Amino acid sequence: MSAALNESRKRSKKRYVAGNNNNNNKRWKGSRELEVGMQGILITCNMNERKCTAEAFNLLNEYADELFGPEKQLQDNTGSSSEEEEAEEEDVDVALKKEVAQLQASGAKQERRFQALDSGANNVIFIRTQNLESDKLVHHILSDLHTTKKKKSRVILRMLPVTGTCKAFQEDMLKYLTTFLEPWFKTPNCATYQIAFKARNSSHNKREEIIKSIAGLVGKLNPKNKVDLTNPELTIIVEVIKAVCCISVVKDYTLYRKYNVQEVVKEDAPKPDVTAAKTETNTAEQKEKHNTGEADKDEKKGEEDEDKIVPQDKKEVDKDESGGD
Repeated sequence: MSAALNESRKRSKKRYVAGNNNNNNKRWKGSRELEVGMQGILITCNMNERKCTAEAFNLLNEYADELFGPEKQLQDNTGSSSEEEEAEEEDVDVALKKEVAQLQASGAKQERRFQALDSGANNVIFIRTQNLESDKLVHHILSDLHTTKKKKSRVILRMLPVTGTCKAFQEDMLKYLTTFLEPWFKTPNCATYQIAFKARNSSHNKREEIIKSIAGLVGKLNPKNKVDLTNPELTIIVEVIKAVCCISVVKDYTLYRKYNVQEVVKEDAPKPDVTAAKTETNTAEQKEKHNTGEADKDEKKGEEDEDKIVPQDKKEVDKDESGGD
């Protein structure tokens, strides 16, 4: 009886510990998820998120060092023995205030330049950025890849900067975009543009309605803003993942193959030589006209010869008839 009771207690204890572990995991995961108010970079990949994250850190750190300088090393905040002695001699309230300030400073220093978070969608990772312009960094990366044609990743597909986030409801999005889009589209600024919208794990936003609403908003900011789906000056990127809407305005979206790092390193297809094609067309037309002219000339000559022959035959027939009479 006692053995059975002990076994029952062990099972209960295991369930209690397991339950606590699950709650802790949920809280830990929640603190590392994409949330409203964050900035960073959305990176899509092909079925290998762990390798994609490693490649992303290598690529981002390489170009961030070029553009913004190397990241400052995390500092150790342990003070010297003399400082500790001086702190002991200070008033208690002053010492407490100093310690709080040191803790706050240490928390700020512990935030790395890049931090990988759960995006909320499969094959998509979110790299949170601190103290840098993600749109400027991503454009710099794609510009270099486009120029050098040097492939630097295997699983990363697209890199989309996120310079603003809001709740993924149409009213919240339009309210946020009204202010967010002003630097690019509000009078006197104007540009040709397109809207690239995609929703993941979110069914309450209809693509056509969102695009139409954003286009109307851009038109109100300045009527000179025009839609151009072929080669726009700016592209408004709207990526919805669950309840978070990620937004940015980028340039060279078409040139850099929709910010796809695999496509941008491929050699551009040679454009057809319009002048040569036009010359060849003109030559063919002239040759065809020449041949047609020659054919018409020959046909006309044949008709003239036939006219000359017919009267002679007629004379011979008339002569025979007169002889017969």
